[in-house]
Amino acid sequence: MELLWKSPMRTQVIEIVLALALVGLVSLGGAECRKGRILQGFEYTAINCRAHSASLTDFGGVGDGKTLNTKAFRNAINQLSQYGSKGGAQLFVPAWKMVDLGALTSQATSRYTSTKMLFFLLPNTWECKASEDATEWPVIAPLPSYGRGRDTKGGRYISFIFGTNLTDVVVTGDNGTIDGQGALWWQQFHKGKLKYTRPYMIEILHSDGIQISNLTLVNSPAWNVHPVYSSNILVQGITIIAPVTSPNTDGINPDSCTNTRIEDCYIVSGDDCVAVKSGWDEYGIKYGMPTKHLVIRRLTCISPYSAVIALGSEMSGGIQDVRAEDILAVNTESGVRIKTAVGRGGYVKDIYVRGMTMKTMKWAFWMTGNYGSHADNNYDPHALPVIQGINYKDMVAEDVKMAARLEGIAGDPFTEICISNVTIGMAAKAKKIPWTCTDVAGITSGVSPRPCDLLPDQGPKKIGSCNFPTEALPIDYLKFKKCSIA
Repeated sequence: MELLWKSPMRTQVIEIVLALALVGLVSLGGAECRKGRILQGFEYTAINCRAHSASLTDFGGVGDGKTLNTKAFRNAINQLSQYGSKGGAQLFVPAWKMVDLGALTSQATSRYTSTKMLFFLLPNTWECKASEDATEWPVIAPLPSYGRGRDTKGGRYISFIFGTNLTDVVVTGDNGTIDGQGALWWQQFHKGKLKYTRPYMIEILHSDGIQISNLTLVNSPAWNVHPVYSSNILVQGITIIAPVTSPNTDGINPDSCTNTRIEDCYIVSGDDCVAVKSGWDEYGIKYGMPTKHLVIRRLTCISPYSAVIALGSEMSGGIQDVRAEDILAVNTESGVRIKTAVGRGGYVKDIYVRGMTMKTMKWAFWMTGNYGSHADNNYDPHALPVIQGINYKDMVAEDVKMAARLEGIAGDPFTEICISNVTIGMAAKAKKIPWTCTDVAGITSGVSPRPCDLLPDQGPKKIGSCNFPTEALPIDYLKFKKCSIA
């Protein structure tokens, strides 16, 4: 297991909780801190509570705004690891203002293979300003399902909060804020000066039981929340804000994950608000780990140049059984977008969206089979994606320039598309032809304006024809425990 908290970013956190199983290497950010008020107790909800508690001050932590607390964090992790088989431990971090965030690395020996630990930054402003020197960031290998970094070939800078091979992971707060100071990274990206792919804000790999909730994430260098190769994930009550022109500041990107729930989130982004992924071209096909059983509900999105929900374009491991409902899109390029290409392989199947409200959009619906953007030139030109079983129902939109742009692949059409009970109000300067359709097949019912001929109207009696599953997924039955720290 590895957990790294390492960043050249200014960070303001009111409260953050990390509950994890420690195995192997653990790294956290060390920092200079200023004194803040010490709370006598705190209650929170989490997947599981911890039996033992300690304060960072017990391990030499000092909040004077001058002292680097790297050693204190190292000592705390090493000492508290012994409670792994005794109910786990939680570390109270006082609400200090951190001036510089540096690297901290600690070895947790293998005998602590089941340790659970909880880290707190309790309610009060906690500020960190780290080095902006990218050479201070560890560089890690690209994800095996991608074969390279997203920005550049080769490796990538590690994320601000990073963990792998964990169980029972909690990152939560009282709407505390982490500021990623992404402007420098965006400039380097636009100038083509990045040596490695930009870091993400939160990335958890190969883990089970993840809770990320009640935080505000602003100005991430790139993607904000990226669970990958993981299962049983809850992302709840997250506010994500970045300039709408910032590159690749996707909100929440479940990637080769099973049983995930995203709900009650507000996202203003320079890219897709939720981007569902599962690997890139031949690398994703070989890794073969799909994203499936995903619930998205009560999401508000603003993204003038991207989608509320994007499926792909990295979908080579497959995407299946996505259920989205009660979504509000404002000034967003498209409501739901499927992005794929020849060479991707994989599939996007059984997608269900209902109860979406869209205001000021370029497209309500967009599917494209010519997205391009390959990892390298070694992709298989015969690897064709399967897009099948796409269901949209009970939606309303206003001020839309074009109702839909649906572009399948010649010889590989997108099939079983169903759109029902959808009313799209066109903008004053809307396109003359509201629908364009090529290489797609399906049906519609109760849709205005009239769809293209490839999606024939089945009449008012079929208005409820598009499916939305009635049975709940296992992630919907997740229950939390009320925990406390004194």
